Amino acid sequence: MVLDKKISTTKHKILNAAEHLFADHGFSETSLRMITANADVNLASVNYHFGSKKTLIQAVFDRFMERFTTDLQLQMDKLAQQDSPFLVTDVLATLITPITQLNELRPNGASVFMNLLGKAYAETQGHIRRFAMQHYASVFNQFTKLLHQCCPHLRPTEMFWRLHFMLGSFIFTLAGHRALREISESDFNQKLTIEEILDQLVPFMSAAFSSETLPSKTIPSESVSSESV
Repeated sequence: MVLDKKISTTKHKILNAAEHLFADHGFSETSLRMITANADVNLASVNYHFGSKKTLIQAVFDRFMERFTTDLQLQMDKLAQQDSPFLVTDVLATLITPITQLNELRPNGASVFMNLLGKAYAETQGHIRRFAMQHYASVFNQFTKLLHQCCPHLRPTEMFWRLHFMLGSFIFTLAGHRALREISESDFNQKLTIEEILDQLVPFMSAAFSSETLPSKTIPSESVSSESV
């Protein structure tokens, strides 16, 4: 039991150090040597627990994704079970609680997770998307299907782009939410929580999904599956 506790502690020290460094510096600029120094462990420990840097990156994401997708599934189930028809705003609102509850999982978890996502996109870490779809595709596909129900006017390609524009908005807003809160307080005397900031963001994103389709010459009409989103 003592050995198991030591192994668990070492593994979490590595994950915590990697999470912090990846979020601050990105994946390419963070070396295993930096992680081991920050976690105060040796390289053999990283190899033992994770085997490779890529696997460690996926493990850092998985800690967030497991909690996020579990909470999102609960919110979507509640929405699907209601008697009255739901709107795009209702679907997007299912993201608020799962995102904000990441702060209970890790210190400043929502912001850290969005920073990680932003750096994953900027550095083209395609293995993260493949990992997420392998483990959590059913949750993401259900979210996309709920949006399709509210937006039958959008072609699959348009849904793909608007979902990614939505993700970019969430990443920008939450990764920099401290600065936004300071500006809001300084310029408008508004002290906003993360939930209140997201309450401002959801109607904005809802309007983007509800708008008319773009001309076919702008976005091709090829069929795109929900798994592409």
